[in-house]
Amino acid sequence: MDAPRGIGTFVVWDYVVFAGMLLISAAIGIYYAFAGGGQQTSKDFLMGGRRMTAVPVALSLTASFMSAVTVLGTPSEVYRFGAIFSIFAITYFFVVAISAEVFLPVFYKLGITSTYEYLELRFNKCVRLCGTVLFVVQTILYTGIVIYAPALALNQVTGFDLWGAVVATGVVCTFYCTLGGLKAVIWTDVFQVGIMVAGFASVIIQATVIQGGISTIVNDCYNGGRLNFWNFDPNPLQRHTFWTIIIGGTFTWTSIYGVNQSQVQRYISCKSRFQAKMSLYINLLGLWAILVCSVLCGLALYSRYHDCDPWTAKKVSAPDQLMPYLVLDILQDFPGLPGLFVACAYSGTLSTVSSSINALAAVTVEDLIKPHFRSLSERSLSWISQGMSVLFGALCIGMAALASLMGALLQAALSIFGMVGGPLLGLFALGILVPFANSIGALVGLMAGFAVSLWVGIGAQLYPPLPERTMPLSLETYGCNSTYNVTNWVTTTEMPFSTSAFQIHNAERTPLMDNWYSLSYLYFSTLGTLVTVFMGMLISLPTGGRKQNVDRRFLLTKEDFLSNFDIFKKKKHILSYKSHPVEDSGTDNPAFNHIELNFPDQSGKMSGTRL
Repeated sequence: MDAPRGIGTFVVWDYVVFAGMLLISAAIGIYYAFAGGGQQTSKDFLMGGRRMTAVPVALSLTASFMSAVTVLGTPSEVYRFGAIFSIFAITYFFVVAISAEVFLPVFYKLGITSTYEYLELRFNKCVRLCGTVLFVVQTILYTGIVIYAPALALNQVTGFDLWGAVVATGVVCTFYCTLGGLKAVIWTDVFQVGIMVAGFASVIIQATVIQGGISTIVNDCYNGGRLNFWNFDPNPLQRHTFWTIIIGGTFTWTSIYGVNQSQVQRYISCKSRFQAKMSLYINLLGLWAILVCSVLCGLALYSRYHDCDPWTAKKVSAPDQLMPYLVLDILQDFPGLPGLFVACAYSGTLSTVSSSINALAAVTVEDLIKPHFRSLSERSLSWISQGMSVLFGALCIGMAALASLMGALLQAALSIFGMVGGPLLGLFALGILVPFANSIGALVGLMAGFAVSLWVGIGAQLYPPLPERTMPLSLETYGCNSTYNVTNWVTTTEMPFSTSAFQIHNAERTPLMDNWYSLSYLYFSTLGTLVTVFMGMLISLPTGGRKQNVDRRFLLTKEDFLSNFDIFKKKKHILSYKSHPVEDSGTDNPAFNHIELNFPDQSGKMSGTRL
């Protein structure tokens, strides 16, 4: 192994590959701006006219959550904490099942554009506003971080121009979101999933070749204790164990998949409810594929650097940079491949950012503009939606600039968003699963859940848990033939998102810190959800929750589950829409099919959609 050989840099071909990826994404946007008569109504723009099929939507759902944070973060997570991360495969299954069987049926039969519309239908305007505001703030902050973090990591390793990358990604994203609407977002995501898989594959294949086969990689990892799949410690303070990942992970991810506007908006844009469920289940395969790829990359990373850790040897300044470092190390003889990997990381970013921009536009138009300006025509709403896309694109680039100044606050912000998701999930769960919950209960529950999860989350930021809680595995540098020998490597491996900017150092460790603040970060969301649901139920009962009369459509009913089996019964029935009464939500969603079959101009006759 010729370790001393210098690490590669970026060459012309790499920039060509990267630019090609951006150009194709922009071209898809232009195509959908003009294909099929353009974006006539705001419904076309924000929901793809509700005519999407399952496979592209599934790939798009996969892409938007596999941001560059996944591409750069998961491999270094596996490198430092071992392959227990792959237990998330089971978590993903639960998440998808809950989303498809609990949340999707209710949202789909109501035919809403913004998930927060549901909160008004079920509770009242005030609850809806709380939900909307939380979502908008969360998404803008998150998107800024998603744009900036990969740009920084790639810049420090590859010398890829930082602001060039940030502005290019932001502008291209805003461009195709504004022109092409949701259809463009979905189809660019499909293309970007392809790029991500290609980037991962090139790294895995070349690493296997260099290390001399998969068996070498597995042996190295086994000897380094990286294959730690079985950790059934029930202690909720341990960062990743089987139980924290299954229970905590399910809550954390359901708050993203089940109720987050950017995901729900996509599966609601499917033709029929069956297609929408299919898209979620197909997306599960995509999630598994990407998880397997990133875990394999992490193991390859360990195998390559098991006796000379670049992070301890000060070759890279943060664990996120290990992956680009590996790429330049093993792919430097193939011009264009490091560029493919950077394109892979960035297409992750692009897909996340574009879905956020589209979701923000949808929420703003549906929740903040439509209720107040009722006289607007569909055409002008479509223009307003496009204007909103531009505005939010610019805001996200601005947030990325802010993120560069905040540096250390970056990850704090990220985990604060784990904290927002939990209470919101609890709010929707109350609405869908608890028939006697009322708006007072919902508001009090939301506040309580939010307070508790902020308390734990900020506490964990100020007093990060001790290394015996996070259990980082050892990294060695004895194989580095460098002049200075770094043996005493410090355990700087705290929480994945804790930062040294505002930790309070050498404070007395109190029992409160060691137990309450050391809670695994995956449980923040769980805590928020459970507190919200519990408080909501407690408050609703005495304030007249039993007396209120809730429309059956806003709840999860037996029929919603049983209608999964309708597909076997109603084959002949689907063709004759006249025989269905509009209220019956069978296999398809007749409220829409009525409209789309009978009236080609869907302007004055939106009977089923505007509730």
